[in-house]
Amino acid sequence: MNNEKDHSLIMQTHTKIFTSPLYLTSGRILEPYQIIYETYGKLNSDNSNAILITHALTGSHHCAGKYQNEAKAGWWDSMVGNNKYIDTNKYFVICANVIGSCYGSTSPISPTYGSFGDNDFYRLKFPVITIQDMVKANKILLNSLGITRLHAVIGGSMGGMQALSFAILYPKSANMFISISASYISNPQIILINKVMREIIMLDSDFKGGNYEISSTSLPRFKGLQVARMLGFSQYLSLSTLHNKFSRRYVPTDGYFELFGRFEVEKYLDYNGANFSTYFDPLCYLYLIRALSMYDASLGFTGLEHALSEIQSPLHLIAFNGDNMFPISEMEHIKEQMDTLGLACSLEIIQSDYGHDSFLVEVNKYGDYIRELLG
Repeated sequence: MNNEKDHSLIMQTHTKIFTSPLYLTSGRILEPYQIIYETYGKLNSDNSNAILITHALTGSHHCAGKYQNEAKAGWWDSMVGNNKYIDTNKYFVICANVIGSCYGSTSPISPTYGSFGDNDFYRLKFPVITIQDMVKANKILLNSLGITRLHAVIGGSMGGMQALSFAILYPKSANMFISISASYISNPQIILINKVMREIIMLDSDFKGGNYEISSTSLPRFKGLQVARMLGFSQYLSLSTLHNKFSRRYVPTDGYFELFGRFEVEKYLDYNGANFSTYFDPLCYLYLIRALSMYDASLGFTGLEHALSEIQSPLHLIAFNGDNMFPISEMEHIKEQMDTLGLACSLEIIQSDYGHDSFLVEVNKYGDYIRELLG
């Protein structure tokens, strides 16, 4: 499937359907399944200039460029493109939507195999997936494209977890692996917040226990999903950023002594929560935050050292000192383990007080470093 896109960038969207079963970590299978992905630039004659971008929790395959009539560019447009840090004049970039997400890859809102009615969707019958399952699906996609050796795998946040697991599970699949704003395991704070978000979504009467109407045209404005997303923002922005963006400013049109009057930060949460519910699906959100909570890079191994010992190409870690979701101590632990094993690993700590979302909004602080690693 090729669409009309921004002419300044060679950008194509594709859907790949796989009829062979995808064997999941849980022991269950997906059969058949599909992956939607986007490519940028041109693949060279020996397939050696390909870079895989792995996306974060609510990201998608659309990481750069603009669709026709699209107001906002892809989520990493400041990083990926012609003459940008990941230069699509030089590299062939692939970004695939993970299984379980709502942007076109097989997920809880996909029809089940052999279904005939409009309501025959997986819903809560969809199997629990892990980040390792996402990685496996991406590797199968790459194999189908004839790409056996990438120049790099690069991702941030949940995408950084995928990059790390790629290095462990498929150590010969890339010349280097770059994991940004991530960790080797989800800490208890992430599990706690994800638990509360799950309960909020499940309590929403419009959610109907997962049996709401699934439509390709519109979704109900799930209040539970909106509030869950508001809570999620507590992980993404630092206190310093909240002070700088909002301080204690009050919405001028709201009365200060009105019970439901709002501070500017509350107005921001109202807007972002409501907006999120217009494009993201609550069932998919439940499955993805479950995968995030479950993440452990040593899953299937006797421990982290055993898992990391599989890595054969340089592992590059990038952390932000203001990241409250994945503290730099977790990246430092990976580096210490890699050093103990005598394996190639670097750790670059970026000075930032923005918070976890630094990897998205402060690309200028580390983009040149990415360019150097790739170069």
